[in-house]
Amino acid sequence: MSAVINEKELQLRVAQIIITELKLQDITAETFDPDLDLVDEVGIDSMDLATIVLVLQDEYGIKIDEDDYPTLRAIRLIAAYIQERLQATA
Repeated sequence: MSAVINEKELQLRVAQIIITELKLQDITAETFDPDLDLVDEVGIDSMDLATIVLVLQDEYGIKIDEDDYPTLRAIRLIAAYIQERLQATA
């Protein structure tokens, strides 16, 4: 996999994973606000986040440290984190 992924594509894929894993309805990856606070505004809890992290780690072949979970509060932040990890391992 290329270490550089289009930021918009990455955000859409992260949104898609969140929608699928949390079984969110009435929202698509395209309409999911990348700056929406996933904890305060969507209501995901630590178990939801752990599930999402596992899927992201598998999909992108990266390690996401548990200490970093609190910083992964929005799609844009998650996408930037993944991009950073991919570049670090390239």
